[in-house]
Amino acid sequence: MDNIFIEQTSKTPRVDFNAQTGFLHLAGISIPENTVGFYRTLIYWINEYALNPLPETTLVLKLEYFNTSSSVVLLDMFKILSKIEGAKVDWYYESDDVEMEEVGKDYANMINLPFKLIAVDVF
Repeated sequence: MDNIFIEQTSKTPRVDFNAQTGFLHLAGISIPENTVGFYRTLIYWINEYALNPLPETTLVLKLEYFNTSSSVVLLDMFKILSKIEGAKVDWYYESDDVEMEEVGKDYANMINLPFKLIAVDVF
């Protein structure tokens, strides 16, 4: 299975999905003009990965900001990952960003998937 790496832009996050390590990273800002188009490949990749996952899989999110349509896609990713034994989410947020912390807590309560909320000073 091929890995995915996409450089960050002013509207889309950096993506680094690695099937050999089980680490899936999203970092930056997610406000793509075509959210479905941008995330379609990532959702497909996660579905394919789920067919033969590693014993441990971690989705690492370091998002500074994301729009409503991105939040829907993130929930879709979490739903797929919740079916993978050994999958978890590391949700990073800046310690002074109460809103992003709350969003992480909301997702953690919505989905049956281990969430680790991690406060950092700066991304």
